[in-house]
Amino acid sequence: MVQELNLLSLTAALKDLQLGGIRYYPTIGSTNDLAINWAGDNAPDMSLVIADEQSSGRGRNGRKWYSPAGESLAFSLILRLENNETRSIGLFSALGALAVVQAIFEIDAGLDPKIKWPNDILINNKKVCGILTEAAWSGDRIESLVIGIGVNVFQGSIPSVDTLNYPATCLEDLTSSKINRLDLLHKILITITEWRKRIDTSSFIDAWLERLAFRGEKVSIWSENSQSKDGIILGLASDGSLCLQDSNGQNFTCYFGEVHFKPICL
Repeated sequence: MVQELNLLSLTAALKDLQLGGIRYYPTIGSTNDLAINWAGDNAPDMSLVIADEQSSGRGRNGRKWYSPAGESLAFSLILRLENNETRSIGLFSALGALAVVQAIFEIDAGLDPKIKWPNDILINNKKVCGILTEAAWSGDRIESLVIGIGVNVFQGSIPSVDTLNYPATCLEDLTSSKINRLDLLHKILITITEWRKRIDTSSFIDAWLERLAFRGEKVSIWSENSQSKDGIILGLASDGSLCLQDSNGQNFTCYFGEVHFKPICL
C-alpha cells in the first residue's frame, strides 16, 4: 500500500510543528548520514531528513537495513542541544522510543508496544521499530544529536528471515486501523517535542519504565568484547541505565552502548 510522500505532502502534514527545515529524498542511502552532515552545516533545531526509500539504513553496531519505497517510515531528526540538555545525553534514544510507543498506542490502543532497552520497539516480542542516536561534535563538545527512526509500517518493510537478528513485524499486520505514514510521523514528532521538555524528570523515567520490555524476566546480557551475563531486569536508573539482579542476588547495572540482550527461555 504505497502512500504519497513528498515535500508538498510533508509540509502540509507538519505545518503546525516548529521544525527547523525539511529535506525529503525519494531514495537515499542513510537519513542519519545526511542529517549528520546537515547538522555540521548549522542545521536549525528540529530539522528533519526523511526518505521514501532508504538503501543503507544504519542500526546499532553497524547493522544495516533496507527500507523499500512506500513501505516504512524512515527519518532522522536533528536536535541542537541546550547546555542543560547535555546532562541528559543518555536519555535521547529513549525520547525517540517513547514517542514511537505513544504514537502507536494512539493509532490502536489495543496494541501493547514495549521498549527493548535501550531503543528498539517490540510488539508481541517482535521488532517493529529501530532507533539510532548519533552525536554531531563541535571540537570536544556535543553540539547536536541526530535521532534516526525506522518504523516497519507495511508488510514490504519486513526484512527477509535470513537477514534478521531479531524477529520482526509491521504495523499493518498488527492492527485493522488504517495507517497513514504522514499521520504517524506527525504523532511521533509532536510527542518528541512534548517529552523533550521533561527529559530530565522522574516522569520521563517512569513512562519509560512502564513500557520497558522483559521487566522482571531473566535475560542474557552481552557486549562485543566480553562474556555474557545473566540477570533479571529490575528497572532503570535515573540516567537510563538498566538495573538487573544476578543469580546470587547481587544487583548490577548496564549502560548505553555496552550491551545487547535477548530473553532466556526458562
